[in-house]
Amino acid sequence: MVKHIILWKLKEENNTAEIKNGIKQNLEGLLGKIDGLIEIKVQTECLESSNVDVMLYSVFETEEALKNYAVHPEHVKVADTFVRPYTAIRSCIDFEE
Repeated sequence: MVKHIILWKLKEENNTAEIKNGIKQNLEGLLGKIDGLIEIKVQTECLESSNVDVMLYSVFETEEALKNYAVHPEHVKVADTFVRPYTAIRSCIDFEE
C-alpha cells in the first residue's frame, strides 16, 4: 500500500471554517470515485502546537493508483476549486508500507 500525506498552510485570509470544511468534504467525497483509492481523511481541527492548517491522509493500492489519482478529473476538479486557490504552502510525503 502507498500512503500519501499532504500538509497545507492556508493563506491568512482563507483560514476559515467554511473553507476548511469545503476542502474536507470535497476531498473525502472522492472515496469510491477513483480506482485504487482505499482511504482518504482530511483533518482540519488542529492543536495550537500545529504549524499547518489542514492535513490530507490517503491510502492507495499501488504507486500507479496514486499517479492516476493525481491526474484523475474528479481529483483535479476538487483540487482546482476547493484547495489550490486557498493554500499558501503545500508539503507532501509519499511512501510504501
